[in-house]
Amino acid sequence: MKTTMSAEIVEKALDFRSLRQKLIAGNLANVDTPYYRARDVSFENYLAKEADKLENKKLPILEIAKTNPLHMSSKASNSSLDAEIFFRGTHPTRNDGNNVDLDIETTEMSKNTMMYDALISAKKKNTMIFKSVIEASSKVQ
Repeated sequence: MKTTMSAEIVEKALDFRSLRQKLIAGNLANVDTPYYRARDVSFENYLAKEADKLENKKLPILEIAKTNPLHMSSKASNSSLDAEIFFRGTHPTRNDGNNVDLDIETTEMSKNTMMYDALISAKKKNTMIFKSVIEASSKVQ
């Protein structure tokens, strides 16, 4: 069960890395578009929660305070992709209102590509381990 969950986390991480690559590519494509704001995705918190589930740790659930009985109650999200897409506001905006920095975007794309490749390598290694166990068990019979 633990191995299956680890494989699920790797697959989720690959999905998020793929989404991040698309966002960065979109930023690069719009480097000269007036008033375009660079977008990015945050998924580290989601992966940390999933890793904590693997270790059977209970995370505290924070309830939203209700000051009026007509307020809606909070509900936990069951979304398969709990990534938060946001506009990067830390980069200076040019005169045309665009805040895409070519150097930052290419650096982020390189980092993201390396992380994606590392995840693929981990997934292949895990798959090879299972394959060797299956092949060894078939030879025993």
